[in-house]
Amino acid sequence: MHARPTSADFPHHHRVTTRWTDNDCYGHVNNAIYYQYFDSVINAYLIAEGQLDIHRGDVVGFIVRSECDFFAPVAYPGEVDIGVAVVKLGNSSVTYETGLFKPGAPDVCAVGRMVHVFVDTATQRPVAIPASIRAALAQLVRPG
Repeated sequence: MHARPTSADFPHHHRVTTRWTDNDCYGHVNNAIYYQYFDSVINAYLIAEGQLDIHRGDVVGFIVRSECDFFAPVAYPGEVDIGVAVVKLGNSSVTYETGLFKPGAPDVCAVGRMVHVFVDTATQRPVAIPASIRAALAQLVRPG
């Protein structure tokens, strides 16, 4: 694990409201829910900025790898700020780093890493990332 990222390390941020069903019996958001937040924010960005059509498009992204390091809990009711950066942009795949922050708090609560492979919806085989999606992803590439 590298040094923990800060909010400034993420070019894109999206606020998510926690839900009643997100909490587990310990009174905080269950760790599996963090992946839902990350996946939802990434896909919302690709839909809005990259013209990804998840229902009728020729290409979709499949998450083929994911992991998360947890540092501090969050809970319902509340909001979380999800940061997204691209750390590797390949021909058919992209590796993201995501950060989960309490709004206004400097310390990251969780750091996720996810890999999307873009596939043809008919064949389910990897394809080159379409130009509109690639352009949107390029805006999230973290320098260095």
